[in-house]
Amino acid sequence: MQSVDLSSSFFTLFDLPVSFDVDRKILTERYRTLQRTVHPDRFANAAESERRLSVQMATRINEGYQTLKDPLARGRYLLELRGVVLDDMDTAFDGEFLMEQMELRERLGAVKDCADPHQQVQKIADDISTRKNEITEALAVSFIENTSESLKKARDLTRKLQFFSRLEEETEALDGDLSDY
Repeated sequence: MQSVDLSSSFFTLFDLPVSFDVDRKILTERYRTLQRTVHPDRFANAAESERRLSVQMATRINEGYQTLKDPLARGRYLLELRGVVLDDMDTAFDGEFLMEQMELRERLGAVKDCADPHQQVQKIADDISTRKNEITEALAVSFIENTSESLKKARDLTRKLQFFSRLEEETEALDGDLSDY
């Protein structure tokens, strides 16, 4: 059985450079190759220890893939690798960001009163997607610079990306709720 180092970084696991920018196509190809190699079904008739190890390796590969394919999870992971603590309880943001969040939440709250709520939800979703893309691009630059100041900025951008990801989920849920009517 090809062994997967369960303690290696996800970047090492997928033989990728440690970078915020990840080639999703290569990541997916390597994920599929690794999964085929260690998939528990291939070890159905193997010893218990080998079956258990294949499950552990498959789990590690899945965890790595999920982390590296998602910009938010990848940003959090890179910060962790660089020793930067991301405190989920820290809600201090600049005033401009807080105002933007309040405005988006107010727009979401007013959707049901619109003449075309689905169109309004789509407009909000597009605005959120645009902001997520802007933040993701800035995050990539911050990780490239890799200074203490840029890592502080990366931490702040990751926290902002987290807020926009939650808003995106809320928008999708609202759109689903509107479809029920």
